[in-house]
Amino acid sequence: MGKVFRPSNRESSILSKIESSKEHARRRTISSARDHVDTLGSAISMKLVENQLVETTNKNSLEEQIVKCIEGLCRADDFDIDYMIAPYRQLVQHPNIVSLYVTAYLLEKLINHKSVVDIYGSDSEIYGCIHQQVIKILP
Repeated sequence: MGKVFRPSNRESSILSKIESSKEHARRRTISSARDHVDTLGSAISMKLVENQLVETTNKNSLEEQIVKCIEGLCRADDFDIDYMIAPYRQLVQHPNIVSLYVTAYLLEKLINHKSVVDIYGSDSEIYGCIHQQVIKILP
């Protein structure tokens, strides 16, 4: 018969603290993004176009869509966020929730937008470009 794992009180409290600290960091990051929506949208869209990862007919439209994405992230509940980022969760070791959500939005939704001609580069290159801008602006 297989052995049943029953964590002790100490192990349970450690696991609980780890989970609560992850949730706290996630909420803090989303809250910070709420305070810098326009700055993030502008910086991310500019860098994507500069690095030639996104070809667009209207940069302002791209910026508006990214701002809309970040505002949606700030209003979304945990299930919607997890559903959106699920295909890209294993992209990097310790992903930033804002960078991962914007990457998923870009690859899932914006690829079909009328002002986006094409998206170039791998998923990890796009995430890296977005993440560089996010860590510059968010603490």
